[in-house]
Amino acid sequence: MPVVWKTVLLLGVSNVFMTFAWYAHLKNLNDKPWYLAALLSWGVALLEYMFQVPANRIGYTVLSLAQLKILQEVISLSVFLPFAIFYMQQPVKLDFLWAGLCLVAAVYFMFRAT
Repeated sequence: MPVVWKTVLLLGVSNVFMTFAWYAHLKNLNDKPWYLAALLSWGVALLEYMFQVPANRIGYTVLSLAQLKILQEVISLSVFLPFAIFYMQQPVKLDFLWAGLCLVAAVYFMFRAT
């Protein structure tokens, strides 16, 4: 498997954990003390790092730091959108499209041949 695809796959898994660590407590632990939510989120974030660190180390062999960051942001929004709609029951907004288009432009500028 090419390095970029390994990086994308690992960052995708990482972002699933990250999204749950950052936001799922708003739905599931809203009635619990904040420090309990923080501790549980920290545990989930540890799993996120188990995928994110290798992804960045692998990706950095062929991608620049800026390319890795933009790639992560695109994956993050790609994971966040279904999470927000299906898990958190948030309405779809046109702003998601505009944010996505901005990321497409960012990808273009970061990955174009110079």
